Amino acid sequence: MIVITGASSGIGLATARRAVRGGASVFLISRNGECLARRCAELERMGGRAAYAAADVGDESQLRAAAASALARFGRIDTWVNVAGVGIYAPLLATPPAEHERLFRTNYWGVVNASIVAMPHLRGGAFISVASVVADFGAPLLGAYSASKHAMKGYVDSLRIETFADRIPTAITLVKPSGIATPFAEHAATHLPHAARTPPPAYAPELVATAILFAAEHPRREITVGGVGAFEILGARILPRLADRISAWYRPYLIDRRHLPSATNNLFAPGQGGERHSRAHALERSVYSDIVLHGGPAARLAVLGLAAIGLTLLARSSTRWRTLGDRAAGMRHALPAGTWNRTGNQPGPAARGTCAARSPPA
Repeated sequence: MIVITGASSGIGLATARRAVRGGASVFLISRNGECLARRCAELERMGGRAAYAAADVGDESQLRAAAASALARFGRIDTWVNVAGVGIYAPLLATPPAEHERLFRTNYWGVVNASIVAMPHLRGGAFISVASVVADFGAPLLGAYSASKHAMKGYVDSLRIETFADRIPTAITLVKPSGIATPFAEHAATHLPHAARTPPPAYAPELVATAILFAAEHPRREITVGGVGAFEILGARILPRLADRISAWYRPYLIDRRHLPSATNNLFAPGQGGERHSRAHALERSVYSDIVLHGGPAARLAVLGLAAIGLTLLARSSTRWRTLGDRAAGMRHALPAGTWNRTGNQPGPAARGTCAARSPPA
């Protein structure tokens, strides 16, 4: 039996549907009990066994009561999946502290509370937490979200070490999706003048559901979903300064100027729920994920090796152009004022032997 938090929409709902199709019983948790009742009815019409409890994962007592209901209904918990999460689109310094704290209450404390409640029942089972690729690097306009996923990763990594040291037979897995075409952006709180959107390219939530259910049967330490995110993680480790610059350049792609921001969000109160997909185009397949889940160790190492070679070549190219830029900057300082034109790349009239002097551009 699988318990799934954040099961009323997006990745959580996609995971529940795929689990039922695979013959598993599911217990759904979110703050929206009415939506969960409808989702459970749909799952039962598909031939599955499903039950639910309305609970806020940020409240340990509510989560403990939900777990008790799951045990009363099914008698055991084999896998616990933490999907519940909220977001805020805003520059960090413009993020209201109350919203920042609420986000951590769900994204970070939701996992902490779940571990306290679920781990005693998971001997021989799996504890799976869905973070994000931004658990490994910063994200513009999603800084609070990224920070919460960094915290989640640190907690899960430490929990894994402690379970290993104490010989507890529970598999601890962190799933790190790339951008996923769920209603995350539509549900998030935003302080932008236009609608927020999921960072493109976005993958279908069913790819994450597949990774989650794979981890429930085949213990893995971490699974990154989507080759784009895997490349971003590797780039942030090998070329952190360049990755920072690329991320800063990428910021406009988090804004959908065709739409106004949503008037509601699910930060402090449950959203409508029920949707698995957003309006963004979704990539239905990831060759990288296929290799990671179903390829052998040699295939996975080969993929990482090719990515590392590509990044090494990029690093050398970046170093070469940065060196040329530094030399050009040095020449600017060495030459008299007015000897470089507007582009700053070619000598101006004074450098060509003329007496004309140019004032610097306004």
